[in-house]
Amino acid sequence: MKITRIETFLVPPRWLFCRVETDDGVVGWGEPVVEGRAEVVRTAVDVLAAQLIGQDPLRIQDHWQVLTKGGFYRGGPVLSSAVAGLDQALWDIAGKTYGAPVHALLGGPVRDRVRVYAWVGGDEPAELSEQIAAQVEAGFTAVKMNGAGATSPMPTAAETTAVVDRVAAAREALGPDRDVAVDFHGRFSAAAARRVLPELAALHPLFVEEPVVPEHGHLLPGLVAASPVPLATGERLYGRTEFLPVLAAGIAVAQPDLSHAGGISEVHRIASLAETYGAQLAPHCPLGPIALAASLQVAFATPNFLIQEQSRGIHYNRDADLLSYLVDPEPFRFVAGHASRGDAPGLGVTIDEAAVRAADRTGHAWRNPVWRHPDGSFAEW
Repeated sequence: MKITRIETFLVPPRWLFCRVETDDGVVGWGEPVVEGRAEVVRTAVDVLAAQLIGQDPLRIQDHWQVLTKGGFYRGGPVLSSAVAGLDQALWDIAGKTYGAPVHALLGGPVRDRVRVYAWVGGDEPAELSEQIAAQVEAGFTAVKMNGAGATSPMPTAAETTAVVDRVAAAREALGPDRDVAVDFHGRFSAAAARRVLPELAALHPLFVEEPVVPEHGHLLPGLVAASPVPLATGERLYGRTEFLPVLAAGIAVAQPDLSHAGGISEVHRIASLAETYGAQLAPHCPLGPIALAASLQVAFATPNFLIQEQSRGIHYNRDADLLSYLVDPEPFRFVAGHASRGDAPGLGVTIDEAAVRAADRTGHAWRNPVWRHPDGSFAEW
């Protein structure tokens, strides 16, 4: 069996899919994307595709080594995301070839269902109680929300109180038996995070995500020591070597993204690395159906898995949603806040190729917003 064709599809709302075809007619799908830079990743996939055409798709680990290390300059979000989508597609092909789900190829399942959470509040968190009530009604046992919108480098007392009040409102709506995760989104300085985190402790967040931007990872040991709340990070880290120092700093939850951090192959290894530090895995995934399918396959085979992000109804999904490109939505039918383990081969989802090709004819040019503080200076989004 040889790889004969690799195609990419720019599909709304902000995703990039890739399709890898073999001479035996087996097709694998992947989702290589950097949100806001999908066109750049598309070009990277085209460049890397030349190294895969004519090759045996089942040599996944060898291909991963060549795609990540075959060039003198390595790493970074664009290259790692291009590799991630191709890696997902190769695992999809392998599962379909062997007639087994990917989680079986990773050593077999360690759980029968995976807990998932829903997003509430948007980029500028608002209307939390109503949105949380809707998610509870839908059966979710956990939600995630942004802690704040644009945040001053040294927040005022009013800004700090507003963060605590939002989380308190979420806690009141959820009650004591459900969870809220709070995303700081790198919008807080280390000093601001140290001030706010103790104020949140009594509200018992599941975790606080990205308390500082990844460039300030060297500050995490001090934040971990000062925080009574579990800290999480990793959506903007792209491999084991980048996760090593933050795990050593004592984060409680590692959040690699299956479409950014080298795909199934690398995230499976990151999960094992995290386990040696007593950290849990909660993959980042505000993306499309292929990224989520890949994330779930890893979750089913990962002992130290905690919870899975998913994008149904997320504030970014305006022109299409999680189920828009699936033939059968059943794999993403969440019951009591969980996704059930399936035995369909490969990634376990069937992509509606006609819908994908039609969407690609429209494409998208999604960009994240650029925020500014009241004085006109740049603010972290």
